[in-house]
This record gives sequence, structure tokens and C-alpha cells, in this order.
Amino acid sequence: MAQTVDRALVILASLAEGPASLEQAAARIGVHKSTALRLLRTLEEHGFVHRQSDYRYRLGGKLFSLAQLALESIDVRVVAAPHLADLNERCGHTVHLAVYEDGEVTYVDKLESRYPVRMYSRIGKRAPLTASAVGKVLLADLPEARRRELVEALEFPAYTARSLRLPGELLTELELVRKQGWAVDRGEYEETVNCVAVPIRGVDGRVIAACSVSTPTVVAPLAALRRLVPDLLRTAEAVSQEYGGRADQ
Repeated sequence: MAQTVDRALVILASLAEGPASLEQAAARIGVHKSTALRLLRTLEEHGFVHRQSDYRYRLGGKLFSLAQLALESIDVRVVAAPHLADLNERCGHTVHLAVYEDGEVTYVDKLESRYPVRMYSRIGKRAPLTASAVGKVLLADLPEARRRELVEALEFPAYTARSLRLPGELLTELELVRKQGWAVDRGEYEETVNCVAVPIRGVDGRVIAACSVSTPTVVAPLAALRRLVPDLLRTAEAVSQEYGGRADQ
């Protein structure tokens, strides 16, 4: 398996220099043409390479898309850091920055609450799209057809008694998120934790990340958390503007 992965990566790196025929690709990794063809077909199925009309192979659009997403995720964390720190200082609660990755939410930054009762989240931890405020924000921005397709393919575990259990329930809530510009998690992932989240937009106006404020229910009720939404929206707008996006899409 490791050898196959290594060969695939070598092929991708070689195609960065320009399109190559099957014979050229095989020669670059030192394998028979049949082995190179299997690798190229697999990469083509996943969109990482594309076969041209002249039967030469070049890098595929999926590779560029992933690279762009990776760059945006890194850049937005750097841009957002001072703004999230200011928000955390003002409200005193846990602040997260999250991105969409492989069908889940990934936390890429976290600032701890000043209160002794804290959350167990951490940078790099994943959360479900169906039961997190950041997940709802990231889903809501997708085109309707893609949003419906993705939601209907998701599983809906009962993390808590408040977890959404049906695709239709989530789709209805995502419409509300699109209209009001923010999302809420009412103890849907962790029974004793509430959260509100808003979108951060990139240079083309689409949502590239979500920032949120979370509190254990013993620290602040959901009503108090909702009152922080205007400040959260202003923070996201500042990040979006500095990043080069448009916060008012």
C-alpha cells in the first residue's frame, strides 16, 4: 500500500511539470505501463488527474480545489486570530474557528473560556455537521441541490435528546440559517453545551469557515448566548473584510 501511494504521489508531482503520456508516466516511476495505467485510472476517478483528448494526462481540477481549500483554511486562521482573541476577551466564553473537511467539521483554532467550567473540544477535533452550529453554518452556504444531496447522505445519530434525526429537519433549519445569517446548537451534540455560530467568507463571497461562541449551560443560558450574536457577526465581518471576502452575501 505504501509503495502504491508513493508511486501515485510521484506521478502527481511529475504531472505538475506538464502533461504526460502513459509511457512517460510509467517511465517516471519505473513501472510497467499496466501498473501506471491502474494508478492513473484511480487518480482520474477521484478527479486528481484528467485524460486529455490526445490521451496525455494532466493534473485534475480536484487537486487544485483541495489545494485552494487547504490554503484558505491556513490563511483564515492567521487572519482571524486577533479578532477571535478580542471576542474571547470581551465575552469570556469559548471561541472556536472551524472549517468543512471530509464530511465533518474540523476545529482549526480555539480560545478557552475564562470560567472554570470548560469544554473538551480541541484544535483538530471533529464535530458532526448535523449537530453543531458551525456545521449548520458551513452546510447552509452550499447551493440548494448540493446541500440537499449532502444532507440526505448524512447519518443522524442521537447524540442527545435534542439532536436532529431527519434530513428534512436539518434542511428546514438550514434555510433559516441562510436567512438570519447565524446558527445555533441547542445542546444537540453535548447535552450541557450550547453554541451560536456565524460564517466567515472568502474572496469570492462563499463561506470558508465558521466562528462560534460556546458555553456550558451552567455558565450561561441559551438566551444569554443569543445576545452575543451581534458581536459575533461583527467579528466575522471584520475577519471576512480583512481576508478580502464580502461579509454581506
